[in-house]
Amino acid sequence: MRKIMLSGMTLVAGMLLAGTAFADIKLGVAGPLTGPNAAFGAQLQKGAEQAVADINAAGGINGEKVVLSLGDDVSDPKQGVSVANKFVGDGVTFVVGNFNSAVSIPSSDVFAENGILQVTPASTNPKFTERGLWNTFRTCGRDDQQGSVAGGYIAKNLKDKKVAVIHDKTTYGQGLADETKKAMNAAGVKEVMYEGVNVGDKDFSSLISKMKGAGVEVIYWGGLHTEGGLIIRQSADAGFKPVFMSGDGITSDEFASIGGPAVDGTLMTFGPDARKNPAAKSVVDAFRKAGFEPEAYTLYSYAAVQVIADGIKKAGSTDPQKVAEKLHEGEPISTVIGTLAFDKKGDRKDADYTMYVWKPNAEGKITYAEMAK
Repeated sequence: MRKIMLSGMTLVAGMLLAGTAFADIKLGVAGPLTGPNAAFGAQLQKGAEQAVADINAAGGINGEKVVLSLGDDVSDPKQGVSVANKFVGDGVTFVVGNFNSAVSIPSSDVFAENGILQVTPASTNPKFTERGLWNTFRTCGRDDQQGSVAGGYIAKNLKDKKVAVIHDKTTYGQGLADETKKAMNAAGVKEVMYEGVNVGDKDFSSLISKMKGAGVEVIYWGGLHTEGGLIIRQSADAGFKPVFMSGDGITSDEFASIGGPAVDGTLMTFGPDARKNPAAKSVVDAFRKAGFEPEAYTLYSYAAVQVIADGIKKAGSTDPQKVAEKLHEGEPISTVIGTLAFDKKGDRKDADYTMYVWKPNAEGKITYAEMAK
């Protein structure tokens, strides 16, 4: 009899311990951890990992620890859906990611159907939050906002130049190119070329010859740093040196590594540099001490974790739908990228874009810097 009672007590204790383990908040991070866009995947991963480490060191969220899982989507929509389904199977309830809009959009459908809240630090295509889903949020802005700034800049400062609009045929790249084209067309500037290239292309000689023949003086690029860097390098090698302009998809120092000295003078739209935000100083210092420069979307990823943590605290619950309802109320949230507030779609109420130029810094390294307004 005594043995039976002890066994029963052991079983109850085991159940209680298991219950404690399951109380952990499971957070997934999805992005291109390998492949040509791994630099951006590293930004999402490092940002989320640091945020989780800081939150857990401070006692967790409402006393519960955050456990982080990684998912490599390789910037591929099908792989992104596979990662999403794996997260579902693993019991993940909150996700930071994805990077590419073409991956975030189908992944968000899987997450919505399975009760998972998603905050993307980087997917800017409007469709992500325009489908009426309950679970989609972003700490970045949207391409209609970014395209308006880019198109407005072209119309104001480059209106007498011959402009080519080139994109990579992706949801993000073509979407951004189209929004920029729409804005500059509305301001009276008509492009002389509108062309699409394929992701993964390496030789752009025929495109460059066509642009040279058309007398192109400005290239607006809708796409990522990989193909963008090759286009600008190969253009320079061919003696063709138009003004090159793009969006947040080239916001990685790898752009300069690929494009070489030819990227000097490249124009770019992105949000205000969060590394300069006083609220981010200690976090930025921690990244730099660890040997990682928190450029581009690193702090946007950190902020995405902060948004989830704040939503859980205010909802008093780890139920993703209750957290989403609380975030949709639009109460301000303090983050490393500034104070954020969300509308009913999950978009930021205050998203802003500014102009950058790529140029040598004090050490002679070509990188991006905000232009004076």
